[in-house]
Parts: sequence; structure tokens; C-alpha cells
Amino acid sequence: MTTGTDRAVHGIEDIRAAVATAKDAGRSWAALGARERRAALLRWKRAMAGRADEFAEVIAAESGKPPHDARAEVLLTVVHLDWAARNARRVLGRRRVSSGLLSVHQRALLAYRPLGVIGVIGPWNYPLYTPMGSIGYAIAAGNAVVFKPSELTPGVGVLLARSFAEAVPGHADLLRTVTGPASTGAALAGADGPTGVDKIAFTGSPGTARKVAAACAATLTPLLAECGGKDAVLVAADADLDAAADAIVWGAMGNAGQTCAGVERVYAVASVHEELCARIVLRARALAPGDAYGPLTLPSQLDVVRRHVEQALADGGRAVLGGPDTSQTRTVGPVVLTGVPEDSPAVTEETFGPVVVVNPVRDMDEAVERADASAYSLGAAVFTRSRAAGLAVAERLGSGAVSVNSVLGFAAIPSLPFGGAGESGYGRIHGEEGLRAFGAPHSVTVRRFAPAVDLTSFATPRARAARAVELGRKLHARF
Repeated sequence: MTTGTDRAVHGIEDIRAAVATAKDAGRSWAALGARERRAALLRWKRAMAGRADEFAEVIAAESGKPPHDARAEVLLTVVHLDWAARNARRVLGRRRVSSGLLSVHQRALLAYRPLGVIGVIGPWNYPLYTPMGSIGYAIAAGNAVVFKPSELTPGVGVLLARSFAEAVPGHADLLRTVTGPASTGAALAGADGPTGVDKIAFTGSPGTARKVAAACAATLTPLLAECGGKDAVLVAADADLDAAADAIVWGAMGNAGQTCAGVERVYAVASVHEELCARIVLRARALAPGDAYGPLTLPSQLDVVRRHVEQALADGGRAVLGGPDTSQTRTVGPVVLTGVPEDSPAVTEETFGPVVVVNPVRDMDEAVERADASAYSLGAAVFTRSRAAGLAVAERLGSGAVSVNSVLGFAAIPSLPFGGAGESGYGRIHGEEGLRAFGAPHSVTVRRFAPAVDLTSFATPRARAARAVELGRKLHARF
């Protein structure tokens, strides 16, 4: 195990030293050809896949999640790393773009260059998969990384850096891990003065994100922030209720509800609401907490779960499964609530526990309105037998990602970007946008021949330039 000695508290000088070392390693990494970087990252990917049980053991030991969940997390991680490694050159490499009629004499080229050193501040709920959405893509884009894992899961970060060093020994310092409490993350972001990082990728609560953003602002360090969600499932009158119930229970109770894009709200058309609730309860009641999912990783989260449930009942809601007594220990039993007012904390605040609110709505229009009323805007799902109708509803929702007839479908597809807006943060990881998030656009023009009328030379007669400008104006006014 790697967890027993991974409690070092790194301060500002440790962080500056790690950033400086990573920056040196990053220069040689960026100088490699794209093919060499791809080959190195695929070696790392294969090594991680080969050590899946070791990674899963550390994840389970530190987070409390069952081994089967931990192994699934490792699989998702290597799938994303594989995609980033194989697609970085295509997405970021130099390519020709249109010059337009006015600049037809110029060849226009666009590429993305590495930013330098990326500081990644990771969460505890998915301590490998979530930060690797930044780490893997950042390294694939040619950057170095200094990773600060959650103080609850430091061993995962230590093992991750060690696995990279062993798989890519010539570039061992490209990924450095620093450990410690929130103050270590704050220092990495610049709260104690400049560290030399070129961008911060943060996952955590909106409140902490604001503090990180304030620290980054002092040095104009760009920030990518993923801050959680209050995701909704919309269930139409024609939906397959068995499929919807199965997905809702998994999305709400999986990982003990500690999933940023997990299901916390359900809006079901009134004609099927009661039957859907019954099917959700049937499936949720069959779960064995401690086996189907683990305990709440953060002890203080138990108070949040209990407060949300108690307030929902006090506000007029009804518990059709579980209740306040369900949350007496950190291994919380499933809780299904209904009829909860839309201004109750169980509807407006992120619960991050195995609790789901299932409320009736008049129709899908009202479902969309209620789903989008949240301050969070991360993910959502729609259930209907009509794929066309499901897609139409998905396009109306304001969330960053939507699944039709499944939940969290987008999380396992590495070509799709992931992220939200509002209290869910800003910026995107995964996919092409995730690679570009860790690159700086670099524009180049190459003059191919002398234009008929050179508008960038004082040698061009003014009258001739004026005629060319007027001709261009008329063309754009007409077409």
C-alpha cells in the first residue's frame, strides 16, 4: 500500500521547487515530436491498465468505495488517456485554415503550443478518473503537471506520479505530486505568492473555486474550474419506466451519491410519476449499502445529507424510502423523496449523498423549466421512447452535457467535452476542447505572392487602395 506514508504537508517552497523541476522536464517533453509523446503516453496507459488492481486497492482504501467501483474508475481513466494520447497530434498539430478572399495571398496556419506547467487540484470522490481528465490531456498537449490530490486520497496521487516515472523514465519529473491540506492547494494556485504555474485545473466546491480564482487572479493565471452539479432527469409520459428507474437509482446511489454529475433531481410527467416512484423505490430498497456502494468519504457530508432530508420533510416533502434515520452512520441508506418544494435545499443545493428527489411536473416543458432553474448547469438526462423527442428536449436544456435514455453516458466517451456553467464552473475537460484547454493557439501567416492591391503598404497609391476597399465593401453588402 502507498497510503501510510503519503501524508506529507508540502508548503510554498516545496511547491515552487516542484514547479521548477516540472518546468525543466516540460521543455524536453515539448521538444519531442508528437509521435514520441504518443508512444510514451501509450506505454503509461498500458502500465496503468496492467496495474489496475494496485490502483483500485489504493482508491478503495482511501475513499471507501467498493473494489468493483474502484476498478471501473481505473478503466475509465485509461480509456481517456488512450484517447488523449492518440488524438493530440490531430487536434493540436499545425494545420492550414482558410485565409479568406481579402488575404488570399497569405497562407494561414494554426497550431496549439503547450502552456508550460499545469497545476491540477483534484477531488476525493473520483481521485483518479477526475484529475486525469486534466493530467492526461495536459501531458498529451505537451505540458508538465504538478498534481495536488485531495488530502483524503493522497496515495492515489503518489502512485500516479510513480507509475508515470516508471513507465516513462526519461521524463520522470514531468508529473510531480505534492500533498497536504487545502492550504497546499491554495499555495499551488498562488495564494502565498507566484509559483510559476501557467494554468490551474481545479475540481471541488463552488466556494473553494472562488478562493482559487481569487488566488489565480493576482497573477492572471488562467483557471479551469469544475464545481459539481445538481443534475436532473426528465421523464416523459411515454418513457420506459423500468429503464428510467434503473438508471435513476444507479445515477443517484452509485458511489454513495458522491458524483458531480450524479442524479439528484427527477422531474416526471404527472401521469407516470407515481408508478416511476414505485419502481425507483423497488430497486433502491434492494441495494445493500456497503456492498452496492460505500460510505460517505468526507465525514462532514453526513450532516449535509441529514439536513437536506430533514428540511425537505419540514417543507412538506414526503419520504417514500428512507428518511433522517437512514443517515445515522457514514454508510447512508438510499433515500427517495417526493413532493419537495423547489426552494428546499434538497432541490437547490448539492447533496452529494444517496438521496434523490422525484417531483411531478405538468409536462416536459415544465420539466425543462425546473431543470434549468438550478444555479448548477453540469449534466442532465431525458427518458422518452421517441429519440427525436429526446434529442429535442436535450437541445433545450442549458446543461453542458445531456444523455438520452441513459445517465452519465457522456462520462465514458472521451471524445465528448465535459463541463458546465454557473455554480458548476467553467472550461471543459475531455475531447478536443479538453486538449485545447491546455494549449495556446499559435497563428502564423506565410505570404505566398504579392497581392494585386497591397493594403499593408504605404507604397500602394491611396486611390487604388480606396477602390479596393470600396469593392470589398460592396461585395459584403450584397452577399
